[in-house]
Order: sequence, then C-alpha cells, then structure tokens
Amino acid sequence: MTKPLLEAKGFRKSFGGVPALKDGRFTLERGSVHALCGGNGAGKSTFLKIIMGIHHADAGTLLRNGSEISFADPAEALANGISIIEQELSPVPAMSVAENIYLGREPVGLFGRIDFRTMNRNAQELLDGFRFGIRADTMMMDLTVAQTQLVEIAKALSYDAEVIIMDEPTSALGEAEADQLFEAVETLKARGKGVIYVSHRLSEIFTICDSYTVFRDGSFVEEGALADIDKERLINLIVGRPLTEEFVKENAPGTESTLSVSGLSAAHGVRDVTFSARRGEILALYGLMGSGRSEIFDRLFGLSDQTDGQIVIEGAEARIRTPNDAIAAGLAYVTEDRKRSGLVLTGDVRDNLCLATLDRMSAGQVMNARAEGDAAARMIDTLNIKTASDRLGVSNLSGGNQQKVVLGKWFLTEPRILLLDEPTRGVDVGAKREIYRVMSDFTRQGGTVIMISSETDEVLGMADRAIVMRDGRVAGELERAEMSAEKLLHLAA
Repeated sequence: MTKPLLEAKGFRKSFGGVPALKDGRFTLERGSVHALCGGNGAGKSTFLKIIMGIHHADAGTLLRNGSEISFADPAEALANGISIIEQELSPVPAMSVAENIYLGREPVGLFGRIDFRTMNRNAQELLDGFRFGIRADTMMMDLTVAQTQLVEIAKALSYDAEVIIMDEPTSALGEAEADQLFEAVETLKARGKGVIYVSHRLSEIFTICDSYTVFRDGSFVEEGALADIDKERLINLIVGRPLTEEFVKENAPGTESTLSVSGLSAAHGVRDVTFSARRGEILALYGLMGSGRSEIFDRLFGLSDQTDGQIVIEGAEARIRTPNDAIAAGLAYVTEDRKRSGLVLTGDVRDNLCLATLDRMSAGQVMNARAEGDAAARMIDTLNIKTASDRLGVSNLSGGNQQKVVLGKWFLTEPRILLLDEPTRGVDVGAKREIYRVMSDFTRQGGTVIMISSETDEVLGMADRAIVMRDGRVAGELERAEMSAEKLLHLAA
C-alpha cells in the first residue's frame, strides 16, 4: 500500500504559554489536492509554518513517504521537495520578475557572474507554461497586486517540489487569473504532486479539491472526501455552528445620488468613466484584473496625479487632489491590501483605529489618551473586533479582525461614502458575514458603499447594482434584478 506523501500527527505549538495549535493532524496523498479549512485563528498558519520549518513544534511527528522528518528552516523544507505560496506577498520591488523567481539560486556563467539571459529565458518559459501573461523582465514595482500574486505562484512552482502548499493563492486574483491557477493545479495533480490548499473561498475548494481537513480553535475536527460533504455542512464544521445566511443584506437603495463622476480619467489607461452611486446603495465595480477598478478608487481618494473629469458629491462639485480632501468630502477608502496600505503593523489596535482622526484627538502636539481609548473601545464593540486589549499589536490579530480594524479606522472619520476594495479578501466565512452586516448597517443608515470585488457570488449577494469595467472603461451597468454570473463575465471579458 502506497504511503502518504506527507503526514502530520499530533502537532502542538504555544506562544508565550498561549496555545496556537493543540492537535494538528493532516494526511496528503500523492496526486491529490487536499483542502485545509478553518476560520481565522484556527491554527492553519501555525501548522503550515511548522511544516516549512519556520516554527518548531512543541510536540508531534511529520512523516514524508512514511519516514519521520523535521526541518530546521524553510531552505531545508525546499531541499526536501516542499514549497509554499504564502498569503502575504513578499516581493523585492526593485528587482525584475525573473530575479524574484530565482532569488538566491540564480544561474551563473563565466567567472561566477549571474547569467541573466538564461534566467530570463527560464522564467519566461515558466510563466508562459502556466499562461500567466507576464513578462519576465518587468520590474516587480510595476505589477498590480494580482500580477504579483501570480509571480509568487510561479516562484513556488519553479522549485519542482512534490508538495506544494497554497495559502490563499487567489486572494488577490480575479476570476480569470484564478482559472489560470486552477489549470496549473490540475497540471501538478496530473504529475503526481500533492497540493495542500488553503482558501476561504469555499466555491474554490469544491471546484478543485479532492478531500478536506477542518481545524477549529487549534484542533483537528474532521477529514474526509469533498464528494461526501456539502457547503452548509463544511461551514458548520469551520465556524462550529450553522450560518443561516451567508450574506447580510437589509438595505433599501434610495433615488438620490450621493456621488457621481463624469469623464473621469485615472492612471494606467482609465478613460472617460461615468457613473453615479445612490444613498443607501451598495454599488459594485466589477471587472477582470487590469480593468481599472482600483485606479478609479485611487483617483476618487486623491491618490492619482491625473485630475481629468468631474466628481460631484451630494450635489456639489468636489475638487479632490489629496486624501485629506477626500476625507473632508466624506469619503473613506479601505484598500485591497490591508497590510501594505491599511495598517501600521508595528502599532497596536488603538493606534491603528485612531490613525485617520488624530487631529480630532489632540490639542496641538499632545494626544488626548482618554479620547483615543474611548474611540477605540467604541469601534472594538461596534465591529466585534476580537482582541485581548486595544494595546495588543495589530499584527497579532487574525486577518478578519485586522480588516475590521481598518474599517473601524475609517468609521471614526464619520464618512458618508465608503470605498471598499476587496473588503473580504483573506477572511473566513464568519468574519465575512460580519463585514457584510457592517456594510448593510452603514447603507441602512443612509451611507453609500461602492465595492470592488473579484468574487461573483459576493457581487450577486450584496450589490444593488453593478458597474462593469473593461480595459479602463465602463462596459455596462446591471441592476440587481438582471444580474447573473454569466452577464457579469460577458461584459467584463
């Protein structure tokens, strides 16, 4: 009988006496895609870091093809045929795509010099082989978040490992790019590789995975074949209770326009964009990677150098050239990458929550500590942010709670229009539902939400209307009653 490609038994790990993993168990068979499921804080990341040699388990056994192994560091794991695509991107921006893919293992020629021609050729063949549509000589700083994610995927695949760990690999990808990844996964599976797949997008798990293992509160809960379970049962296992409804939508859009743009232009080819958003409405901006969605938000929030077009907010023309102008006009912007542009990771929860309202909580150069504490406590309670203290480092929170801190930071500015770029990226189903509740409550109270989402189900579940972008322009508009996945994709492509 063939031994499992990888098997973990009884993993335990604590940090400062607090258990992060109590009973980690997992079995990966050759030529299979196995989903590791669990909410934020379930212990998945700790488990994967132990496998990769980043953390060392307090107890437990790891078997590779039946033989016991352990790794001192990630380099040793890679040398033993295990690679990882991490959720948090870590590129070197000032280097090319090829240099990032082969960083630390560059091909060398005469006199030990790096053979850039060979490196670029190998990288381009790898990228083309998986149809990622990226040039190997492009600088990383010139790529979008989605393209950067594809490069990280290519880098992990370049090791030709037998075990590939994919931790939220599609969190920054649109559906077209995700399909490219799924094709790559099928290729790996056909070659006899084993894939450990972590994703909060349950539709993906049921699309490409063969089996599942669920962790909850640091412990193994259940494993089995995905053919033997449905989505509702899997959600129940992940959150520990049934979710009666995935989406929370209780708003009723009005007819009054709160924001309208006409002839708007922005960076990277966005031209002549015209649309409006209504009071009490959740409006979706939908499109494929590179369609110009995020660039529109950057323009609305004063982050773009170009100033073409007109912006009207609640009947008055708004001249927005800086983020301060946008905040004063009643806008708030939750960016797609909370760790790079939404949070100060060296700060604590209170500092991050009060970051956008420092001027309201200070007298000259002196901060009002009581006002800060009261504001932070209010947001922690309102958004149900799970933290031991408002002085806990924000980097120690789960992804879902970090996203709620970003939302809380902007709610303290008392916005009237909320710009949300991929608001549920990398958060579990329970946290997603809480974010949907926040969106619904905000619009029920008269606010306006404009949401960018790459998840068709999220657009269909939450949006009252969708503006579909293609090649930097508006390709069409769909009211809620006429929206469907087919119509959205047809307009976007």
